[in-house]
Amino acid sequence: MTLAVGDPAPDFSLPDAEGNTYSLSSLKGKRVVLYFYPRDNTPGCTKEACGFRDHYSTYQDKDVVVLGVSTDDAKSHTKFTTKYNLPFPLLIDQGGEVASRFGVYGLKKFMGKEYMGTTRSTFVIGPDGRLEKIYLKVKPETHAETVLADLEAL
Repeated sequence: MTLAVGDPAPDFSLPDAEGNTYSLSSLKGKRVVLYFYPRDNTPGCTKEACGFRDHYSTYQDKDVVVLGVSTDDAKSHTKFTTKYNLPFPLLIDQGGEVASRFGVYGLKKFMGKEYMGTTRSTFVIGPDGRLEKIYLKVKPETHAETVLADLEAL
């Protein structure tokens, strides 16, 4: 299933490393930046997470909730969050079920090997629960700034 701007975002309930559960339905009325990334502590994912960290106060000023999602476990998320002082939750999508619902989990290739994984992508979900912006090609170094600039137009 391919999602498009204007579609209702698939609801989800996922835990963070501390066991707090986040669900899209409980965030109704808020704008949410939901970003999917392949792995904690890898170069691109670190740059992307640190970009959201560095601009987090601006996201907060705009009353935007930032949530990172990967298939990594709680231990990995805790290390990543602590090492880079990330102020927003990283959610655990074990098995990629939520990423699959957003169409960003599937077969990938790296150095001739095939494996199942998450494609780096971001969804801006409006206060009404509908998709306002979809980023399927993400440049980790500048992504947080790109999303902020686009939020100005929404």
